[in-house]
Amino acid sequence: MIAYLIKRLLLIIPTFIGMTMILFALTRFVPGGPMEKLLMQQFMEGGSETGSGSMGGAASDRAGGALSDEQLDALKARFGLDKPWYVAYFYWLWDFVNLDFGESTRYYDSVWGMLVERLPVSAYYGFFTFLIMYLVSIPLGIFKSLVHNSWFDTLSSMAIFLGFAVPGYVVAVVLLVYPASRWEWFPLGGFISDDISEMSKWQVVKDVVDHSILPMIAYLLGGFAMLTYHMKSLLMEQLSMDYVRTAVAKGVPYRQAVLKHAIRNAIIPLASGFGGLLTVFFGGSYLIEKVFNIDGLGLLAFESALERDYPVLIGVFAITGVLLLMGQIVADFAVAVIDPRVRFD
Repeated sequence: MIAYLIKRLLLIIPTFIGMTMILFALTRFVPGGPMEKLLMQQFMEGGSETGSGSMGGAASDRAGGALSDEQLDALKARFGLDKPWYVAYFYWLWDFVNLDFGESTRYYDSVWGMLVERLPVSAYYGFFTFLIMYLVSIPLGIFKSLVHNSWFDTLSSMAIFLGFAVPGYVVAVVLLVYPASRWEWFPLGGFISDDISEMSKWQVVKDVVDHSILPMIAYLLGGFAMLTYHMKSLLMEQLSMDYVRTAVAKGVPYRQAVLKHAIRNAIIPLASGFGGLLTVFFGGSYLIEKVFNIDGLGLLAFESALERDYPVLIGVFAITGVLLLMGQIVADFAVAVIDPRVRFD
């Protein structure tokens, strides 16, 4: 098992390099980068000053005129564009290993500091979304398979299909309009209130919970419906297998055959995808975060893509990629724990 673990950890290195190298190259060849944006902003500022009065021509020459070669070279060096992309990538990779993700071209702040600042928010929503989803969806899927075609199964299936059909961000908008805005049951958005420093410990807990309920519902809807339906389908497939009927025919109680054999085999496919869910802890949903004004990593990545803030975008992608690769190893061990036939030899 130790040899297998070492082999998988070593495979992370070339995979990570390949993923980040492709993204790094794309940021160099996609038009509208940070340098072009800065030059356009400077040009627009110069153009706005042109028509302001008799001094407009001089102001335009100072602010909106063409930059000299020395100034352009200084800008290229500032944004790391003075080297070929493959050379600049290995400089970035060395800095990444040393937890130096560079500087945001939008906020002029440390990318690592921005990620650390927003990481607890995304981890909070990701952890509780994951916990609630699995603690509810798996038992519900099991129960639905056992009462297949009953009134409960029919009504819950209708709710599940509705969850499939309605995107989470649409639910977020509806929740923000009615329970939060019109009925004033919950806060309008954000993670905490502005006056949280004046609250007691239990008031802080209540404030965080109040702010979390509506976003959590929007987060859970799609994944909850999919996981419940998937669990039911897997268990229904196992219950139709010959080994279940054989066990019951030999005198094993049906309940025991389901709990000790069918459920264990049905969970194996879910365990194989468990590692990918680790990224949910830190990725979030940028649309839901946008609706509820939650400063998480999902919204940060979305805004960085729009603003061409490539250091931040690459930093979020790199962290997510590491979690995804580590999650695959966790998934392998989870399958080995559930399925006794799997051995790391």
